[in-house]
Amino acid sequence: MTKILSNQEIAPEIFELIVEAPSLAKKARAGHFVLAMAENNGERIPLTVADYDAQAGTVSLVVMAVGVSTRKIVKIKAGEDLFAIVGPLGHPSEIENFDKVVMVAGGVGTAPIYPIAKALKKAGNHVTTIQGARNADLLFWSDQLRDVSDELIITTDDGSAGRKALVTEPLKELLEANSADIGRVFTIGPAIMMKFCCETVRPFGNATIASLNTVMIDGTGMCGGCRVRVGKETKFTCVDGPEFDGLLVDWDLVISRQKLYCEEESCALERYVESI
Repeated sequence: MTKILSNQEIAPEIFELIVEAPSLAKKARAGHFVLAMAENNGERIPLTVADYDAQAGTVSLVVMAVGVSTRKIVKIKAGEDLFAIVGPLGHPSEIENFDKVVMVAGGVGTAPIYPIAKALKKAGNHVTTIQGARNADLLFWSDQLRDVSDELIITTDDGSAGRKALVTEPLKELLEANSADIGRVFTIGPAIMMKFCCETVRPFGNATIASLNTVMIDGTGMCGGCRVRVGKETKFTCVDGPEFDGLLVDWDLVISRQKLYCEEESCALERYVESI
């Protein structure tokens, strides 16, 4: 059991959970993720470590209530327990001084991009962060991103906050102005967004790191559910990732595999809603 110390809705259907996990907090690094279960017979849900405090023994998770399992997790109140949380899992982000880096966060990708930007800033990088969302209501943690960035560019699809643009537009402008000085581009968000970020970078050839949010089951590489194609190799997101060279990822395969269980997920959600 893992106690939830705080559960706050920070945007519509997006919740920040602070959990008591001393051993996990001591080992967590930017880029790591955990597997969380709401209940004994529940589904294992991969969640990126959004922040951690080794001294306080806490880990922050950001969860968007989409399906049955995420809805069950966000309903757990402060003072109550998650049935289980396992981690940190995966490889941490490569953190060094790349000179200038561009971070591209889409939607809930803001949460996992934050600790990476924070670590890169601490390592001496000039950090430019692009944060995108469909509208102003879905933006969160902008102040935190601003604190760890030299420049924060906000875009929304409808223009209700920041620029009315997709995240790829300021990304292209930054590359056109100064691609030789950009040592890394990091992109985290919906798979389709990451795909087009990588296609935006491709003509310039800058190293681009994408954190994949694949279907995941056991988190140990044994089930093969999270397999992806990177270059000419098959990789497992849980043990080989979650970060990969975005220019080598087979994005069409990633997107198609994310849709494998849409019908089952929709049926499960319908039954769950009817039961409450």
